[in-house]
Amino acid sequence: QVQLVESGGGLVQAGGSLRLSCVASGRTFSTYATAWFRQAPEKEQEFVAAISRSGLTTGYADSVEGRFTISRDNAKNTVYLQMDSLKPEDTAVYYCAADDSRYYAAHPGDMDYWGKGTLVTVST
Repeated sequence: QVQLVESGGGLVQAGGSLRLSCVASGRTFSTYATAWFRQAPEKEQEFVAAISRSGLTTGYADSVEGRFTISRDNAKNTVYLQMDSLKPEDTAVYYCAADDSRYYAAHPGDMDYWGKGTLVTVST
């Protein structure tokens, strides 16, 4: 089993940047595919970005492609989400999730473990 703890959220102006971190504890982190999801107030949860166990494969939602970058450091048991050119519509609680059975996973139903989330607020 793995525990996930997100950090790095906060308030930022439109056009600014934030870097989210997700630290995992428990089993060897390199055995987990990981992803970021987000949920804005009164909206459904949506996929943001995913990264394979090795870090060689990544995927992004169309809404963040070219602005967000997902990466991981398995030696530090950490996955990151670098968010640039932030927009007010990026405001949401961001969740880190992990799947221990697939090399790469991007669907919330595939995820076995979830963090509690970190709030990102982008002001105009």
